[in-house]
Amino acid sequence: MKEFGKMNFYSTADLAEQLGMNMQVLTRKLQSGEIEGYKIGKDWRIEENAIQSWLRQISNKNAMDPRQKVINNFIKRGRLVQMPAQRKKRVYILEFFLEKFDANRTYDESEVNETIRQYYDDFCTVRREFIMEKMMTRKDGKYHRNSFYKSQPVQVSPSGEKPSSDDV
Repeated sequence: MKEFGKMNFYSTADLAEQLGMNMQVLTRKLQSGEIEGYKIGKDWRIEENAIQSWLRQISNKNAMDPRQKVINNFIKRGRLVQMPAQRKKRVYILEFFLEKFDANRTYDESEVNETIRQYYDDFCTVRREFIMEKMMTRKDGKYHRNSFYKSQPVQVSPSGEKPSSDDV
């Protein structure tokens, strides 16, 4: 470790030894930008603050619950990339959509379509899934969110990235 002013820098060899990591793995993380560092000549220098930030980011304290992970994997930039094939994951996505509907209101089919279309183009599939999962009822072309169906609210970052532990 070298001290530069008040900043402490580690070489890849020093940091790999201190963290008990393979030096090549650490170098790949630096090259990909996962860990912030500075390439000087053939070696990398990593500031102590960058190491602490990376360690906090990968800490198991920031682990997402499975529902949050599914939402963030399938929703990018506020839109559903694709409907999950696995039922459990699909239910998480449907619950995310369901949050957009008030339980005390009756919706026309066109209103349901427009609300879903903001997030996913295949609104027919989502509507059908709502009925099959008993999240909504349909009668005479009118839709109503079932009040007995309770889902956990989920937050999604605009980029689809994992929210910080303060957001969850």
